[in-house]
Amino acid sequence: MKLKEDKTFYFDDNAADRCVYFIENHIKHIKGELGGQPFKLEPFQKTIVRDLFGWKYRDSGLRRFRTAYICLPRKNGKSTLISAIALYMLLADNEPSAECYIAANDRQQSGIIFEVACGMVRADNQLNKNLKVFKNSIIHEKSNSAFKAISSEASSKFGYNASFICMDEFFVQKDSSLWDALTTSVGSRRQPLTIAITTAGYNRESICYKTEEYGRKVSEGIIKDSSFYYVKYACPLDVDWTSEEALKIANPGLASGIIKMDYLKREQEKAIKMPSAENTMRMLHLNQWMSSASKWLSDAQWMECNKAPIKLEDYKGMTAYAGLDLASVKDISAFCILIPEDDRFTVIPYFFAPKDNAFIRSRRDQVDYIGWGKEGLMELTDGDVTDYNYIKKKIKEVAEVVNIKSIAYDRWNSSQLIIDLSEDGLPCEPFGQGFGSLSSPTKELEKLVLGKQINHGGNKVLRWMCSNLAMKSDPAGNIKMDKSKSSEKIDGMVALVMALGCYMNNDSSDSSTYDDNDIIWI
Repeated sequence: MKLKEDKTFYFDDNAADRCVYFIENHIKHIKGELGGQPFKLEPFQKTIVRDLFGWKYRDSGLRRFRTAYICLPRKNGKSTLISAIALYMLLADNEPSAECYIAANDRQQSGIIFEVACGMVRADNQLNKNLKVFKNSIIHEKSNSAFKAISSEASSKFGYNASFICMDEFFVQKDSSLWDALTTSVGSRRQPLTIAITTAGYNRESICYKTEEYGRKVSEGIIKDSSFYYVKYACPLDVDWTSEEALKIANPGLASGIIKMDYLKREQEKAIKMPSAENTMRMLHLNQWMSSASKWLSDAQWMECNKAPIKLEDYKGMTAYAGLDLASVKDISAFCILIPEDDRFTVIPYFFAPKDNAFIRSRRDQVDYIGWGKEGLMELTDGDVTDYNYIKKKIKEVAEVVNIKSIAYDRWNSSQLIIDLSEDGLPCEPFGQGFGSLSSPTKELEKLVLGKQINHGGNKVLRWMCSNLAMKSDPAGNIKMDKSKSSEKIDGMVALVMALGCYMNNDSSDSSTYDDNDIIWI
């Protein structure tokens, strides 16, 4: 961020130096080859510390920044830095009855930074003299202040009055509930500080990605929020991720040896040789948001197929193929239309979910079902179970516009809906869920996306589902989407693959035992 003094803000060198002095004179490394040595801030760490504690309002003298998003690759000293800042906020921030919290998705993760902080207290005479270390807290009795580690049972956090919050590994937060609970607990504090510190992830609908996007827009001047601090070290996507330059750009700790180049090169070489390790390596060590934990299509490749807005009415009378993925009555169901035009295809998906549990599901899946419903991207049916009659009505409405040649469905998850559609004259075709049925259309979809022969109109729900995908393969090199290992819902992508399979089969039957049971015949 480009920061400069103006009529509203000024930089207080003494305040910035005070925090740096505290860290470099009272904090020691407690692990690794530097264990027992004073913590000397690296240039990038010192910049962060000085920015957070040096910038102030001219009229009140209070700190400018109240929320910070710090995104660093793995092994670049996040835990040490945030533990040191937490101890400063506990002991030296002059906040009466300070409440400082390290929060994470689970108690084990939050406990990592807490244990580092405990070790730092024990390693310094002054800290050890002024602070008391207990199993679950560090206490400063003189100011009645406490430092604790907490996890994601957010329902119990609304009674807190936090002065300092650090959300560690923000990208693994399952929903925004813990973040919301803690960030709304700082209202009565003079100058609270909330820090989200993380590496990149893969869920672009998560609270972490949304916060990063907000911070990026603040840093670029698109959004005006003078209280938000944003810093991210990452390799740009247009730099060759297999190069040594990529490692240097993304990892500021290389300069001083916080992280070793030989370690990063080993991880890079492994990812080059093993495609399944590429996304993880690029997320954790290059700090790039990827489409999923397992490699298939990247979000950038998928979104290159967003050619133009799509309206069903524009395809009136044209031939179409469809896939119908019926989930449990309380989950998402997907109906996907595929319209071939020469060597190109238009994709029109429809999604259905029960309205009554939409809010709970939004929290659980980290996506905005209610917002999608308002945008017309998802049909939220009345009640707490999906209304299959509504789905039938929608399919019949679509069939009045385009000529549906076949509707593929999972024969093991069929229902009365399939019987009703067939009785109404719609061509329903059972579609096997084994490698034999799914491998060819899955590979063909990949080919079409890479060749930019698909137009999905940038549908947000389908994009989210594509980003969730993980693949499963057999010894013969066949692939299919793996629901059990995918990060979240993929129903729309399954429906799309079945629709493409219908087109490829052109009403042929695939009812072999191989297809149903994934038996591999050699």
